[in-house]
Amino acid sequence: MTAPHNPTGFPEPTLAPVNGVELEVFEAGRENAGRPIVLCHGWPEHAYSWRHQVPALVAAGYHVLVPNQRGYGNSSRPADVTDYDIAHLTGDLVALLDHHGYEDATFVGHDWGANVVWGLALLHPDRVTRLAALSLPYLERGPKPWLESLEELFGPDFYMVHFSRQPGVADAVFDENAAQFLRNLFRKNEPPREPRPGMAFINLAQDEAPLGEPVMSEDDLAVVVSAVEKSGFTGGLDWYRNLDRNWHLLADVDPVVRHPALMVYGDRDLVAKSENLVDFVPNVEVTSLDCGHWIQQEKPEELNRVLLSWLERQDTAG
Repeated sequence: MTAPHNPTGFPEPTLAPVNGVELEVFEAGRENAGRPIVLCHGWPEHAYSWRHQVPALVAAGYHVLVPNQRGYGNSSRPADVTDYDIAHLTGDLVALLDHHGYEDATFVGHDWGANVVWGLALLHPDRVTRLAALSLPYLERGPKPWLESLEELFGPDFYMVHFSRQPGVADAVFDENAAQFLRNLFRKNEPPREPRPGMAFINLAQDEAPLGEPVMSEDDLAVVVSAVEKSGFTGGLDWYRNLDRNWHLLADVDPVVRHPALMVYGDRDLVAKSENLVDFVPNVEVTSLDCGHWIQQEKPEELNRVLLSWLERQDTAG
């Protein structure tokens, strides 16, 4: 499949050599140099998921950098699973700032991208001025590694555990059914007909009928499908396979994020809201939108208003 014409005017990419890899980066608003903001996608997405935010942020005076993180799009796809741990993923973002000559920046992340941004604030706090997280709140480092805890709670078929304990299995299913999987996945969350099994993602790739309305047009979906058919799913799945490694890497790190932060939930998202977010992110502002998981695509105008209002208040307070 070839990528279709892009009607949104999403910027053309360049390849940036950073941290021993190359990242495919979509850059806009270079005329706003000095006000960098970095947008970090989730799984199994693409930088293109931020297409609705880029023009609004440029108009507000920001230099916008949107990388396809390692394992995605035309960015490097290292073969070693441990090359996708939180140290490497945050190191890529630090090196991206260095590449553009910035000491620090505002970071916005969705889903797994939010997890990386939270990790960046912990591991490289001086490189982050403020951060916004969509869908995924800060994950407390509990007494047991994350995968071990998830397996105890939900069993071996829970999708994160399955992805990690059976490497290659989900990869093959998703690679073989990429278009169907993504078409079924990128939908507005609706109340499930019954409790969803832990391997619901694999079901979506095989034969499960979609439940909600699509969050993107067929043309937009084709951009993502085209990229994934080239890159495959393994790189993105390897992020999950480092959850326990990340737990160990963060053992001696101060767990409190002291930066100004914005947490945006989708009220119909299947990801649970945090009950103790303020304990770990004391300077957080929390809001919710009436949508599911794919916040920036389901409610682009509403999110832009929330994000830009928060950024403006931060600028005024600063």
